[in-house]
Amino acid sequence: MVSFNKELIDYLIIGICAIIVTFTLAYYGLKKIGKDPSNILPVNFANRIWIPLLIFLISLFCQIALIIRLFRFEYTYTVIGHLSTIGIILSTAWFLIIILKVFKARILKKYDVSTSDNLKARKVYTQFMILENIIIFLIIILSVGIALMSFDSIRSIGVSLLTSAGIAGIIIGLAAQKAIATLLAGIQIAITQPIRIEDVVIVEGEWGWIEEITLTYVVVRVWDKRRLVVPSTYFIENTFQNWTRNTAEILGTVFIYTDYEVPFDRLREELTMLLEKSPLWDGKTNVLQVTNATDRSVEIRALMSAKDSPTSWDLRVYVREHLLVFIKENYPESLPKSRVSLKTD
Repeated sequence: MVSFNKELIDYLIIGICAIIVTFTLAYYGLKKIGKDPSNILPVNFANRIWIPLLIFLISLFCQIALIIRLFRFEYTYTVIGHLSTIGIILSTAWFLIIILKVFKARILKKYDVSTSDNLKARKVYTQFMILENIIIFLIIILSVGIALMSFDSIRSIGVSLLTSAGIAGIIIGLAAQKAIATLLAGIQIAITQPIRIEDVVIVEGEWGWIEEITLTYVVVRVWDKRRLVVPSTYFIENTFQNWTRNTAEILGTVFIYTDYEVPFDRLREELTMLLEKSPLWDGKTNVLQVTNATDRSVEIRALMSAKDSPTSWDLRVYVREHLLVFIKENYPESLPKSRVSLKTD
């Protein structure tokens, strides 16, 4: 008995010292590596990994103690064996998730979505964000499944449930059909990419940007800073407008209603001058056309281009305001008016 206790105490002392030394060397080694910008590891990698690293070392220490049979009671073997197994599985899954996030951050560092020509960057961001969620989901499911399989009682219960739950399985499958469809829609969005991060879309009559894409829902940032949370299936099953599907460039239109006497050539000259003075115009499209005529007025459409939809909106507001001021100051008689003809006998 005394010999056994002495062996256990000696192992505990040596094991704790070994854990402290190994953890300290690994932690500060990773911290030093992270400070070098040329390395793949980020600066805060050591701070992110110290908890799973400590869990892994302690669990490994317990597993070695089980192998060399240092514990006296069988119950102790069972409890410590399960806990250490779960600790190794948990820490390994944690390691994989952290490494996945580091790899994603390293890849995405090469792409900047804040630039004007950011189509490729938004595409890569969308793919990695959704695929990251899928992989993390699979890692968690597999780790939980492997951990549960380490318990003999739970494993036998699971087998009996699988063999006797035919009808229940059908009911559960039908009940989860919508959830599964939503999950598959998220995966489909990652592959086909009908939407990407920072795409400009019109959803349910609301104009905004795609802010976040998950496996089950999409967050749309509306222009007035509200947020629309839309199920992933919406973008697979419904029609919606995507203004930046292939390029961020967009045409803007301004409609003005005037009298028949307005000089169209002078309006075209004024439109050209306004666009050339504005930094919002991308220099590509500049058109003014008469698109309709009624018994009271004519409809004039000014067509202009901009690098993206927010810029297009500001450009349209600018052109509309200045064209109206130009007509009011130079051709006030060309503003819309009603004509009444009186006949005298």
